Amino acid sequence: MKRFLITVCCCLLSAPVLFAAKATSPNGKLSLTVVDGQYIVSYQGQQVLSLSAKDMSGGEASDFKLPRLARKLSTSYSMLQGKRLQCSNEANEYICQSRNGKDAQLVLRMYNDGLAFRYEYKNLKGQKPFEEHTVYRIPEGTKRWMQQWTDAYESFFPLETTYQVKPIPSFSGVSKSDEGWNNRWGYPALLEPVDGVFALITEANIERRQSASCLFNNKEDYRVVPDKNELSLSGDWHSPWRVVIIGSLANVVESTLVTDVSEPSKLNDVNWIHPGVVSWIYWAYNHGSNDYNIIKEYVDMAVTLHLPYMLIDAEWDTMKDGYTIEDAVNYAKSKGIKPLIWYNSSVGWVDGAPTPKYRLNKAEDREKEFAWCEKIGVAGVKIDFFSGDNQMNMDYCIDLLESAAKHHLLVNFHGATIPRGWQRTYPNLLSTEAVYGAEWYNNVGTFTKKAAAHNATLPFTRNVIGPMDYTPCAFSDSQHPHITSNAHELALTVLFESALQHLADKPGSYYAQPDEVQEFFGKLPTVWDETRFVAGYPAEYVVLARRSGNTWYVAGINGTDELKQIALPLDGIVKWQSFTTAFLDGEQSTGWSIRNGGSLPESVTCQPRGGFVFVIGE
Repeated sequence: MKRFLITVCCCLLSAPVLFAAKATSPNGKLSLTVVDGQYIVSYQGQQVLSLSAKDMSGGEASDFKLPRLARKLSTSYSMLQGKRLQCSNEANEYICQSRNGKDAQLVLRMYNDGLAFRYEYKNLKGQKPFEEHTVYRIPEGTKRWMQQWTDAYESFFPLETTYQVKPIPSFSGVSKSDEGWNNRWGYPALLEPVDGVFALITEANIERRQSASCLFNNKEDYRVVPDKNELSLSGDWHSPWRVVIIGSLANVVESTLVTDVSEPSKLNDVNWIHPGVVSWIYWAYNHGSNDYNIIKEYVDMAVTLHLPYMLIDAEWDTMKDGYTIEDAVNYAKSKGIKPLIWYNSSVGWVDGAPTPKYRLNKAEDREKEFAWCEKIGVAGVKIDFFSGDNQMNMDYCIDLLESAAKHHLLVNFHGATIPRGWQRTYPNLLSTEAVYGAEWYNNVGTFTKKAAAHNATLPFTRNVIGPMDYTPCAFSDSQHPHITSNAHELALTVLFESALQHLADKPGSYYAQPDEVQEFFGKLPTVWDETRFVAGYPAEYVVLARRSGNTWYVAGINGTDELKQIALPLDGIVKWQSFTTAFLDGEQSTGWSIRNGGSLPESVTCQPRGGFVFVIGE
């Protein structure tokens, strides 16, 4: 299947110059009012957020001038992955000129599903990046689902109503306030400032010469703090976009605002980019891939389940019993399976970490390695263990993406920062970890009891902003047991969007499942023509409907420890009244209730930590 990532249209409509203390979205539902230097954001007349954005180019904080309507944007573009393949959006763009002069301004875009703004500077001469003064005010009592910052973005999003949260001491980058509370937070941050109205804070469009940022708070004030950037900047420069998605849960879950504000694809040819499902070794063994015979088992699993890809994980450079990585690659190719292989980025965890190391850091080494991958038939690379959000890491990631694209290699970043729109700009980036995923069944026992609620939170938080390599669908146990049902695990493959969807479990576990389950994997899409939010609430439950061609997949999970009746309000989403196949909870968590055809029910009874999938099509 060929899909072209192109800009369909970008129509900039002229508008009269208009200075005002108020900015609005095209549909009028979202507004921003300037009051005493504060930006007050309202949704359908209800205040949902207060923020400040000040110019620091003069050496101290200074308010920008009132917004001037500069243009109206109407854009559409195509994607190779994500919630939908055809994206369109409208925005009113405003310019807030600096009071310090014409060389600094704030560009503000009001979209129907949120807002985005960035700082722009001209005529810089050896300037260090200016200190940023963006502050979001999150009052005490506001419901929020926020993740304590760590360089790999691997933690829970627990519901809190206060900034007074104890820090997790084991985290890299842990930071505490004077009172002892955690005060460093990663994106995205989900808020419910008004009942039924949500705001998700993140950032987008990281480019060269930029670092990513996080939030540091002083009580109710959460400030955007970019990571280390030691460059001296000359000429023109701008910050990444600060993004807030606003509206109902449906608005948040279905939003493409992160890619809307990101640069279009830099690749001229994308015909070689093919998303798909992957068999993955690591989870069952908690070890890399230096055993040729085990690699063969996972290649054979990909053949049996009709999966296009198989990942050869770490330590392939130390293959045992006289075999080499080329032997493993050739075996996969002989079976019609496209192999992916793992690399250590060698900028994060290096000492004591698995190999291969130091093969990608220098441009000439990276070019040699990726050319070799292309020559022997490797389809893509998983690159692991980065060291945070600083400018060096951001430029390195871009170097990797551009070099990999030259050699027709797909990319999956692990132990890395969250996606911030690169999936549009560099469409060979098909997934990113940056999630507390199934791998953690190998590491700690705490994941067992919290996984169901966590899984029911991720579609409202982490997965909103881009592909998420959670590595779902484990029917058996690894180092620590799971207590989610089989149907819950199967539902994750639909609920969690990732253009490379790695299946975590061992071959024998999948072979032990009913024929309908095995056939499900061979037909499972990893990109979607359309995604619709059906029902749910963070940590409690979630139901999504995703369409691929003429087939809908409706999946839901129960995040609680109680039996739950979940309604399926599918009118206006799915036109058919019957399903092709239904995968439902059995009486036991390891059992199934599978139905081949029938009428769509108005609700589903889920076991504690249970789930379901309906496949609906012509």
